[in-house]
Amino acid sequence: MNESEIKALVTLLDDDDHEVVQHVENRLKGLGGAIIPLLEDHWQGSGFNPNLQKKLEDLIHGLQYNSVIERLVKWKNDGYEDLLEGMWIIATYQYPDLSIDKLRHHINDMYFDTWLELRDDMHPHDQIRILNQIFFDKYKYLPNTKNFHSVANSMLNQVFDLKKGNPISLCVIYMLVAKRLGLPVSGVNLPSLFVLTYKTPQTQFYINIFNRGLIFSKVDITNYIKQMQLQPQDSFFQPCTNLDIILRVLRNLIVSFEKISDLERVKEVEKILKAIS
Repeated sequence: MNESEIKALVTLLDDDDHEVVQHVENRLKGLGGAIIPLLEDHWQGSGFNPNLQKKLEDLIHGLQYNSVIERLVKWKNDGYEDLLEGMWIIATYQYPDLSIDKLRHHINDMYFDTWLELRDDMHPHDQIRILNQIFFDKYKYLPNTKNFHSVANSMLNQVFDLKKGNPISLCVIYMLVAKRLGLPVSGVNLPSLFVLTYKTPQTQFYINIFNRGLIFSKVDITNYIKQMQLQPQDSFFQPCTNLDIILRVLRNLIVSFEKISDLERVKEVEKILKAIS
């Protein structure tokens, strides 16, 4: 379908016949996200027609939303190797024009600053202390304790801009920098808290990014589990997958929208979660 045909369809969105409008909407949805720029142009030229603008806004959002699901399912099916890509796809749910290159730029800056300070002969604890210094002192990242359930905490671009996040978003940024440096740092899915582990065949310890990169041990996790009156599980001590991280981010996002009573968004994110669970 060429551009003029698409424009002709769009004009019918304002038709008085409900069946015509529904047919047109289905036709346009079937064309996929490639027509979004055309719809946006038509929205700008729709003048003082709030009814048509609302229909175009809903149509654009629906196409963008479907694109999020499709890309996230593809990311999962392709092996979910690039965690940054998964976080970027989630962020495009709220910020559809966001470029992944913008996110990579932030990671690269911290990588280069840390790389200049690291040495191969450093003890793992010293490597983490250097990374802590760059992350918390130079780049000023902080836990978002005042707005712990804010939607922004799950949007990586917002975390980069505000320098605040929840445990998992701060851990994701920290871990992406660490892995770029070649450090064996992975996420750990603790109940009510997301942490990192530095694990090699010779050593393993844990890092609490929500507490300024505090280093702690397996014994501390065991005590934490006991305090929560839970049975120990291997997943509480060992690295989780990138898919586990994305699923947890989506669950956090659902809670965030529930806190502000945005039930429509709750349902949409639940659908995204179900698509990749």
